[in-house]
Amino acid sequence: MRVVVGLLSVDLFISDAASLKDRRRVVNSLLDRLTDRHNVAAADLGPDRATQATLAVTTVANEEAHVHRVLNAALNMIRSEPRAVCERAEIEIL
Repeated sequence: MRVVVGLLSVDLFISDAASLKDRRRVVNSLLDRLTDRHNVAAADLGPDRATQATLAVTTVANEEAHVHRVLNAALNMIRSEPRAVCERAEIEIL
């Protein structure tokens, strides 16, 4: 059986975050919605600056097309977040 692993990494700019608490509020909300709606694993990788965040989202499937669909849907959700601007996004298939 073939196993396809996909990784989405995203750098965000959170303009309205005045503190790490504000940043965590935005990031945790995004992470919760990603895992609930898209059945992915998602994590905050830092950095510990109030206005920046790096997220990692991963999924596993037996078809590359399915992995692309899931990660693109996750990216669209991240980009639609009004409190954050997506500065960079990269999808890798392993």
